[in-house]
Amino acid sequence: MTSNFVEELTWRGMLHDVMPGTEEHLLSGMQSAYVGIDPTADSLHIGHLVGVMMLRHFQLAGHKPYALIGGATGMIGDPSGKSNERNLLDEATLAKNQAGIKAQLARFLDFNSGKDNSAILVNNYDWMKEFSFLEFIRDVGKHITVNYMMAKDSVKKRLTSESNDGLSFTEFTYQLVQGYDFLHLYRTHNCTLQMGGSDQWGNITTGTELIRRIDGNKGYALTCPLITKADGTKFGKSEGGNVWLDAERTSPYKFYQYWLNTSDEDAEKYIKIFTFLSKDEIEDLVNEHKEAPHLRILQKRLADEITVMVHSQEDLDNAKQASNILFGKSTSDDLKKLNEKAFLDVFEGVPQAEVAREEIENGLDMIGALAAKTNFLASNGEARRELKQNSISVNKEKVKEDYIITSEDLINNKFVLLQRGKKNYFVLVVQ
Repeated sequence: MTSNFVEELTWRGMLHDVMPGTEEHLLSGMQSAYVGIDPTADSLHIGHLVGVMMLRHFQLAGHKPYALIGGATGMIGDPSGKSNERNLLDEATLAKNQAGIKAQLARFLDFNSGKDNSAILVNNYDWMKEFSFLEFIRDVGKHITVNYMMAKDSVKKRLTSESNDGLSFTEFTYQLVQGYDFLHLYRTHNCTLQMGGSDQWGNITTGTELIRRIDGNKGYALTCPLITKADGTKFGKSEGGNVWLDAERTSPYKFYQYWLNTSDEDAEKYIKIFTFLSKDEIEDLVNEHKEAPHLRILQKRLADEITVMVHSQEDLDNAKQASNILFGKSTSDDLKKLNEKAFLDVFEGVPQAEVAREEIENGLDMIGALAAKTNFLASNGEARRELKQNSISVNKEKVKEDYIITSEDLINNKFVLLQRGKKNYFVLVVQ
């Protein structure tokens, strides 16, 4: 049994364009669809997530999803939404990237259950690598006119833009290669629908045109909106660049914080797109949030759901624990539970000073720790005043002037956290 996939995308705000007849086609029984994924890195980032969520909803609706890794198209570069030609990748890099991406997709898509609608991963390099240039222009190129290709928005924008060097022939032919992917999957896997971001509409409809002109059959197209942020800044970017799904590139703590820090307006939109919560659940959360916006109910639920989905419950628990260290009540024991990466993530940008290990082993007095050895405070006199006013903490515990820092205070055998008042932190790095 299949459910109404188009209806599901519509209420979630995930539908931009859809070819007439697509909804009826999908309701007629189990169908196959694909989304192309650019393998320019060995990890997906959250900009890819909308396409992945579409594939997951497609599978949940009873259909068969195909994830297409663009090994061949990654060697060319898609002009859609780009102002410059991209770097081309070699085979070894593409193979490594594909392996990393498949592992991440497996957290969303069922590849292995053996059901009729199990997901399948394909790579267009597998069928494009044996295609000679002469065969391609004879068997594919002759069916699409230059006039048709020039009319595409992605091509027109690049040709009329003043900020670049035009469009290379390589990139100009991209839509033919992507169009052929659709034709190939249609022929070999009975794949009748291609999905993607709204900037892909031109490339996708080139595929439906090839299916019509060469095979005399019908292919369908569906796109989702490009995700934006209410404040106009780019979705999926943080100060450090892309927000990746790979924990080594973007730690679970930073990943969690990205979603936790979304605006109310964005959180209401994102919780529909990036979670599998039902319509009723989301409506209840939205109403609850509006009654007490300061509790950030939407942001917290969004961050919880997506962090568990991409990482794990344990990673979410650790991210929350790390967040509490900065923003809530925590103890020295809580700090010592953080691994080194999490500690450095939480206290990124906090001033640091190096201290020799033997000084800690021999015992470092508080005046030395605060001023003489570190310059956290301007002078020994200021250090004494702050200690007398009970405003200094070591690893979140209040201390007096007679406190001695020893090896017992080390976090990860390497760090000591000093604090003045509520918000002034300083990290001693023991070398």
